[in-house]
Amino acid sequence: MKIALTVNGRPVAGDVTPRTNLADFLREQLLLTGTHVGCEHGICGACTVEIDGEIARSCITYAVACDGSGIRTIEGFDEDALMSRLRQTFTEEHALQCGYCTPGMLIAARDLVRRKGGLSRAEIRTEMSGNLCRCTGYMGIVNAVARVMDERAGFAPSTAPTANGWLGPAPGPGASVAFPDPTPAGGREVSRAAPPPPARPAVARKPVRVTVGDIEDVDGTVRLAQSFVLEHPRQVVWQLMSDPQAVARCMPGASLDGPPRDGNISGRIEVKLGPIAASFAGEGSVKPFPGEYRQLIEGRGGDRRSGSQVSGSVDYRLSATTGEAGGEATRVAVTISYALTGLLAQLGRSAIARDLARRIGETFAQNIDAQLSGAAVAQVPVGGLSLVLQVLAARLRAMLARIFAR
Repeated sequence: MKIALTVNGRPVAGDVTPRTNLADFLREQLLLTGTHVGCEHGICGACTVEIDGEIARSCITYAVACDGSGIRTIEGFDEDALMSRLRQTFTEEHALQCGYCTPGMLIAARDLVRRKGGLSRAEIRTEMSGNLCRCTGYMGIVNAVARVMDERAGFAPSTAPTANGWLGPAPGPGASVAFPDPTPAGGREVSRAAPPPPARPAVARKPVRVTVGDIEDVDGTVRLAQSFVLEHPRQVVWQLMSDPQAVARCMPGASLDGPPRDGNISGRIEVKLGPIAASFAGEGSVKPFPGEYRQLIEGRGGDRRSGSQVSGSVDYRLSATTGEAGGEATRVAVTISYALTGLLAQLGRSAIARDLARRIGETFAQNIDAQLSGAAVAQVPVGGLSLVLQVLAARLRAMLARIFAR
């Protein structure tokens, strides 16, 4: 069977038998031998990798089940600040001897530090018990994890959208933190006893008012126009919105595999409408127009489970205006369009889906303002419960208004 997936940010394809496990595919076809195979029963954890942001055992995960997914092996963490700090402390605390368990141990430790802080040594041992080591006695490993966990105390993890289901047998939450640089100015390492940096205070923000135009359906393409004003100068807004990865973080359900390469991007959108869940993996393009303060992001992809295909675009333009307080502000005009084919096509044209598209646009505006204001971004999956409840509540209010109007 032919499969196509993204490994360490690079699109790859290959031919595999239905029973080929992911670890063998990574090692034998892609030559990523940092993923080690130990017990081949999903027990030792030496084969741990990330699948769509969640850790899993690659030795008992079928490669064909990962078609369209994003995989990250130990080789894909070279530029990751948190992993770099863990590698450093593993070395300093003598947390490795033969090194066979180390790749999986590091990936599991990184996942733990991203998710949790302030654990006792006994709790760290429990959390890491899914990864086995036959050399060290675990003392150095626990010391290393405890040190890094102390350094990230006070930093609240910002959650990312998780997949509707996981492909591996041992998922972890799709959490993400902005990990501080462990080496401050002057080149001196942060002492183990150094106090953690203070948490950033919460920023009080007014809800962004979004003007929504009519939702149009032209030849199967749903188009939605919106505009909103951000109380920030246009150049500041453009610095954020010219970055496709920052824009993707603000769009519910969307994620990119990495920064654009020659104007091309790859990523996925997670959707859940009623009983139907879909994960659209695909690729697209970014076309910036800096002189116009405009950017066009287009994409297309498919969901293997439902056989559905989607194509869409986000086109936004920034114009300078005056805010309510008389300061510099920016008006953002956004046009979101999408077209669905396959099993989800009819559901995508329903009234609920259109209202959901409206709420997605509003959440996008709030998230852009949150990033600019230094607040946490609300990562809500497309079709997430809160969005659906908002849609149903709005429809109920409209129905009651019509009844009482009569």
